[in-house]
Amino acid sequence: MYDALTTVEGLARWWTDDTKGDGDVGGVLRFRFPVGGFDMEVVELRPSERHVAPATTVGRGTMSRVTSRTPEEQRLRDLARLRRVRDRIDREYAQPLDVEALARGVNMSAGHLSREFRLAYGESPYSYLMTRRIERAMALLRRGDLSVTEVCFAVGCASLGTFSTRFSELVGMPPSTYRREAARATAGLPSCVAKQVTRPIRNQEARVDRSHLA
Repeated sequence: MYDALTTVEGLARWWTDDTKGDGDVGGVLRFRFPVGGFDMEVVELRPSERHVAPATTVGRGTMSRVTSRTPEEQRLRDLARLRRVRDRIDREYAQPLDVEALARGVNMSAGHLSREFRLAYGESPYSYLMTRRIERAMALLRRGDLSVTEVCFAVGCASLGTFSTRFSELVGMPPSTYRREAARATAGLPSCVAKQVTRPIRNQEARVDRSHLA
């Protein structure tokens, strides 16, 4: 009985074969019947409790509260939460953020957030965060008054190696080379123009051609 009420597979056998979803916190279980259906959001899990109630449990414990919404309502709610995550990254990119912290901020599991964020924006939360950091790093390196190590920590990266690797993937050259070449390439350009022409290439490796910095 416990497994039947605390796993997606068990709920499918108990309610309807057409049961799908994510049993983590912030996930949504979708029950579909020949006529109609309903969605249930996993709001909270209590792993150590085994006292369960029908249709209100999932995963490895007891769900303390369930909300039922139409698929469209749930989609709009998820999009609103994803925008909150994206806005937080834009504001706090220099803070020690990780996917777990971002997920907790919107009451979602890290796995569910990563999947939904990628579907909505074409990349993972971590990738988006690193792109924001690299964009800011490029601006600081163009100034020329900070070392690569100082820029790395100023934009929130804890590892110089990871920073340099990601920078090279997005920009097409190591940060030390960019610092030297970008200063020459953007000399005399307004800052807004310099930022646009040196913007990192998202979701793909940088082109080998670097003529824009030649």
